[in-house]
Amino acid sequence: MFTGIVEAVGTLIAMEPKGQDVSVRVRSGKLDLSDVKLGDSIATNGVCLTVVALPGDGYVADVSGETIKRTGFAHYKVGQTLNLERALTPTTRLGGHLVSGHVDGVGEIVSVHPLGRAMEYWIKAPDELARYIAEKGSITVDGISLTVNAVEGARFKLTIVPHTTAETTVGSWRPGSRVNLEVDLIARYLERLMLGDQAAQPASAGITLETLAQHGFLR
Repeated sequence: MFTGIVEAVGTLIAMEPKGQDVSVRVRSGKLDLSDVKLGDSIATNGVCLTVVALPGDGYVADVSGETIKRTGFAHYKVGQTLNLERALTPTTRLGGHLVSGHVDGVGEIVSVHPLGRAMEYWIKAPDELARYIAEKGSITVDGISLTVNAVEGARFKLTIVPHTTAETTVGSWRPGSRVNLEVDLIARYLERLMLGDQAAQPASAGITLETLAQHGFLR
C-alpha cells in the first residue's frame, strides 16, 4: 500500500525484454533506499513494482505483460522520468489517500492552463472508469494523490499547486500526455459490495439501475 505522496523523481535507465515481460532498471534519485530490501514494493509512476535487485543507484524490477498492457509502461522509453514512493509503514503519515499501486487504466491530458501560481489540468479517463471519479474525491495520477475539482462525463479537472509540480513529474505533462490512473479504492469495493448476490454471477460487470433500485437509491 502507498499514500500517493511522491518521495522522489527517478529515471528509467534500462528496459530489457524477457519473453513477454520486461526487466526495468530505475535510477532512484533522492529516494532513500537504505531500508529497502529485495522483495519490497516501490510505486513507480503509480505502478506497484517488486524490487528484484539493488545495483546501488536504484533498483531493478520485473514488469509483467499484464502490467505493460494496462499502464503507461506500454509506451515508456529509456529516459522517462518516474514518480517514486516506497510502501507505507504503520507509522507513515497518511498525507494522501490509500493507494494500492494497481493501475486501473491510462488517461490522456486534454488541456493545461495556468491558474494564478497553480496549473489546471483536464484529463480524459477511459469511459469504464468514469463512474468511479467524483468531484472532490481522490484519484491517483502517475502515482500522485490528487483531488478531483470538477467532473464532466469521463473528463475531470485537477488544480496542481507549485510544490507538487516541483516535486513530481507533473511539469512534463502536456496535452496528449498519457498518465496512469488509479481510482479510489473505496469506490471499487463499494460497487462490488452493492452487487450483493449478483457478484457471484459471471456476467456481473458493475452497478446497474436495477441494483440501485434494490438498495433504495432510486425512488
